[in-house]
Amino acid sequence: MSFENFYQVISAVKELPPCRLCVAAAADETVLEAVRDSRKEGLVDFVLVGSEEKIWRQATTISLNLQGIEIIDIADPVEATQRAVKEVAAGQADILMKGMVNSADFLRAVISPQGGMRRDRILSHLAIYEVSGYYRLIYMTDGGLNVNPGLDQKKVILQNAVEFLHAIGLDEPKVAILSANEKVDPKIPATVDAQALKNMAGEAFPGALVDGPTPLDIALSFEAALHKGIDSPIAGKADLLVVPNIEAGNILGKAIIYFAGGRMGGLILGASHPVILTSRNEPPMGKMASIALAAYSIARNRKA
Repeated sequence: MSFENFYQVISAVKELPPCRLCVAAAADETVLEAVRDSRKEGLVDFVLVGSEEKIWRQATTISLNLQGIEIIDIADPVEATQRAVKEVAAGQADILMKGMVNSADFLRAVISPQGGMRRDRILSHLAIYEVSGYYRLIYMTDGGLNVNPGLDQKKVILQNAVEFLHAIGLDEPKVAILSANEKVDPKIPATVDAQALKNMAGEAFPGALVDGPTPLDIALSFEAALHKGIDSPIAGKADLLVVPNIEAGNILGKAIIYFAGGRMGGLILGASHPVILTSRNEPPMGKMASIALAAYSIARNRKA
């Protein structure tokens, strides 16, 4: 299933049995606003780990009704995060979300062998963009976590993303390995990696249609491919954009938001469960979209 916008994801989640989300170091007003909005929509059930006194005080400020929400009172943010990770790993919750804790401490707890969420693969970031006037959501990896991945890392990053896209109903996601042009050039390492990933597709990324190196215009516009005489099976139909490094992804993502008026959700993939780590300046809809996408991936497959 290809979603057109975030509201469609939210509507789909509301039709499925709710799963449970655990917020680490939950005494964070912007995160609690996302909790409030998600509860109103009936997206997920919550457990909040953090300073109970601060959570109640902030909840009163933003009109969040805490009735029916479990609160585990741990004041120290790092200890609260470690406990939240263990709650998810033990099956007491299905999704982990970052609150008022340093990102490095949060991710350290996720990948700690003692926490129980670590898998035998690297973590990676998946961004989801809703762009006004574009007919569906666009997914991008990895513009938020791995700085300058080599080929082996790119392989796992792509595996993480394809696995998630399958989980939300994209049976054969179309993947564009982005580069400045469509020709392999040894002077441009991204094009060499793109060809290598394309050649791995059948074995390493089953159930995905992978092409590269692919310029952005070809990935998003069939007319551009036709005009340039480029024959690509994903021309104008790419679901997932794989950027060569964090700089390219960061610039492309911010261009979508600030030039095109796009909205963004985001997830950390590669752990045993979906992880939500959003920026503090992420608008409420972006946080709620992230929650909805994570919840849909869990609830849909649990139902199946």
